[in-house]
Amino acid sequence: MPLSAHDRIALLPALEALARQAGALILEVYGSDFTARAKADASPVTEADERAEALITAGLRRLTPAIPVVAEEEAARGECPAVGREFWLVDPLDGTREFVSRNGEFTVNIALIQEGEPVLGVVLAPAIGRLFSGVTGTDDLGAWVEDAAGRRSIRARRPPAEGLTVVGSRSHGDAAALDAFLRGRHVASLSAAGSSLKFCLLAAGEADLYPRLGRTMEWDTAAGHAVLAAAGGRVETLAGAVLRYGKPGFENPHFVAQGRD
Repeated sequence: MPLSAHDRIALLPALEALARQAGALILEVYGSDFTARAKADASPVTEADERAEALITAGLRRLTPAIPVVAEEEAARGECPAVGREFWLVDPLDGTREFVSRNGEFTVNIALIQEGEPVLGVVLAPAIGRLFSGVTGTDDLGAWVEDAAGRRSIRARRPPAEGLTVVGSRSHGDAAALDAFLRGRHVASLSAAGSSLKFCLLAAGEADLYPRLGRTMEWDTAAGHAVLAAAGGRVETLAGAVLRYGKPGFENPHFVAQGRD
């Protein structure tokens, strides 16, 4: 049986602790004279990605031995288990380009998928000290942020009268496509951010719209999607369908993430 909402909430502290442990490893490398290597798809990978992934996957297999784990670096090596109704998706260091450029906008991402939907997500931004988490299927919204101000519930907002706050990708943007997508919309501000932080800004009511008009993989988006969904927002394809997980090849179509209507 898939984990219930109650089970997922009970598991959340252990998952947050696992993300923090991975974040500590990442910051050790971040503060060193590390080097980046290119993977087969030309994306960068560092010692931080590999060390954090090893820690997280071992932790998940210990906590939930019956649930398969799909993790970015293992998948890049061809080590990808068959997935069914329930599985974990892990991106140990989302925003490796942000990590390499040392701008702080990188995250640790852990998500649980059930029946193609992200139902639990933990997103840690270790360099800026923000931890986001969310569990869907609870009686009320179940999304939180923990930072220097403490731990509190968060909720996606409805677009304010002054217009949309739009966030786009810092390292993978297509300015012309974004301009075309936003044409005719009432936009108050447009800014760039790295990694899955963009979903979390929507979940916390700090932004309204995140169009992604470029390539992403499921492990890039699942944890942030879960946090946003738990906060009352949604993620849809450009055709208006809910973004699903467990697709062949784990590649996403273009999508739009947004807060509440």
